[in-house]
Amino acid sequence: MTSILDRKTIDFILFDMLSVEQQCGAGRYQDHDRQSLDAVLDLAQRLSEDELWPHATLSDTREPQLVEGQARILPEAKDALAKLREAGFFAAHADYELGGMQLPVSVNHACNGMMKGANVSTHAYMSLTRAAGNLLKAHGTDWQKWVYMEPMLEGRFFGTMCLSEPDAGSSLADIRTRAKNMGDGTYHLTGSKMWISGGDQDVSENIVHLVLARLPDAPPGVRGISLFAVPKYLVNEDGSLGARNGIVTAGLNHKMGYRGTTNCLLSLGDPAPAIGTLVGKENHGLATMFHMMNEARIGVGIGAAMLGSVGYRYSLNYAQERRQGRTLSNRDPLSKPVLLIEHADVRRMLLRQKALSEGAIALCLYAGDLVDRSILTDDPAEKERLAALLDLLTPVVKSWPSEFGLDANREAIQILGGYGYTREFPVERLYRDNRLNMIHEGTNGIQALDLLGRKIIGNGMKSLDIFRQEVATTLAEARDQDALKPHCARLEQMLSDLTKTAESVAETMQSASKDQALAHASAYLNAFGHFVVAWLWVRMASTAALQPAGRDEAFLTGKKTACAFFLQHELPQAQAWLEIAGDDTSLLANATAEVF
Repeated sequence: MTSILDRKTIDFILFDMLSVEQQCGAGRYQDHDRQSLDAVLDLAQRLSEDELWPHATLSDTREPQLVEGQARILPEAKDALAKLREAGFFAAHADYELGGMQLPVSVNHACNGMMKGANVSTHAYMSLTRAAGNLLKAHGTDWQKWVYMEPMLEGRFFGTMCLSEPDAGSSLADIRTRAKNMGDGTYHLTGSKMWISGGDQDVSENIVHLVLARLPDAPPGVRGISLFAVPKYLVNEDGSLGARNGIVTAGLNHKMGYRGTTNCLLSLGDPAPAIGTLVGKENHGLATMFHMMNEARIGVGIGAAMLGSVGYRYSLNYAQERRQGRTLSNRDPLSKPVLLIEHADVRRMLLRQKALSEGAIALCLYAGDLVDRSILTDDPAEKERLAALLDLLTPVVKSWPSEFGLDANREAIQILGGYGYTREFPVERLYRDNRLNMIHEGTNGIQALDLLGRKIIGNGMKSLDIFRQEVATTLAEARDQDALKPHCARLEQMLSDLTKTAESVAETMQSASKDQALAHASAYLNAFGHFVVAWLWVRMASTAALQPAGRDEAFLTGKKTACAFFLQHELPQAQAWLEIAGDDTSLLANATAEVF
């Protein structure tokens, strides 16, 4: 079949829509040009297709095993991670002095996305490690950076984030893990951590766990949480490995998807002390951990988008080869069956997959571009504006691809029919892998509360106003194209409705409880996400229309067609969600336990 990865669309978004090439030759990216970025993207694609994709099914069927307290993973996964390490992808984003490539964030997202789409389970070990290393770079001591961060960027040590506990999933205010200050710069931790991805494996020399815990005199709630670096093996002053630390794997969780990634219950302090060092300030651990969580949330988004895209590519190839049935205009049973793609409903499902998955990819790469633009500008006001945009959109980047990339995977299964429901074909695995993305790194319900309650209403609509200005710039340019004028009018009306609904919810919060006012936050999140992706589709369609003659016409027409499909078939759903989001009745508040 054709490539599982849609490299042409990735290049189109990066270099045509976002004009990433224009950022080369300046500041942090002064040594890069189109040729160097293409080379990195080529390498990421080759590793994805040659090293990650071939063992994705095997990782799914041969889950990690716990043998004498040690989690063991698939040899093919170990080999692939070694190839990623040798290629420098553990540190691709990092400074030169740390062994990195100083790769633009948007291009880095694209590379990670291809790898996640090919094999999200194996890639998870690297993505968690890089996010943990970035947190230590921002908040760690010089000693922690040397002892932990640098080996992580080299791919010798791996990293995890340890937030959840058996009785406290997303409710971090209720965590029970305790830390005791030993007075010598170290802390002894006791407790349990649950759902820890990459919590143990037999690949890296060491694992650096970033653990949330409470000190004895900590205030209650999330304000009393501290963050600690707790290694699997203690590290000596010269950087060599010492004794085994008191953090052990008490069991493995067996999941619906992501089966190649170990998911662990970790026990701290039994039988030996679990020794850690403080990261950042005491009782500021959650704010510090958000440095990793926000990065992980964007990683969830690009992974969900690419899983949806890979499913689309596979089902498209299947529909172009599989013959079944006849068109409605030809009922001759002796005539040759037509290709699946000749059936209108199959074309609908393919076009929906294309619109959802490519829109999600554009959303994630746009988020990376916001970071790149912030890095390169010297204007403090512009940095603040870009940071506000990224902060506003981060819950959307995490949730929308994980919600609607999954829809794309569902359509892929439907196109393959009964075959799609079997494990002989990868589309059911892609669906199962993608289903986790709605849950981890903060459920989509949490993202909804964050978007509407914190990011929009919580800062007096300021971030929404900044976003409105960004949209207005696109619409002013797109109106020059006759085919896009109706789309622009539709987006203007929808943006006005989004603003009015948020204002209505804000008013409700003045007279009712937050529980009642934000009861429909998920509906608002869906509507807002659909709007953002519709806006990006208009940008893509406008970009496609402006390409010079002789460019791949079928490819560009595909972009314009997908834009029209999304605006006509998907965006109207947002209006229904907004009606729900603006409903200030107390239906949900009055639905007490007895109702159920």
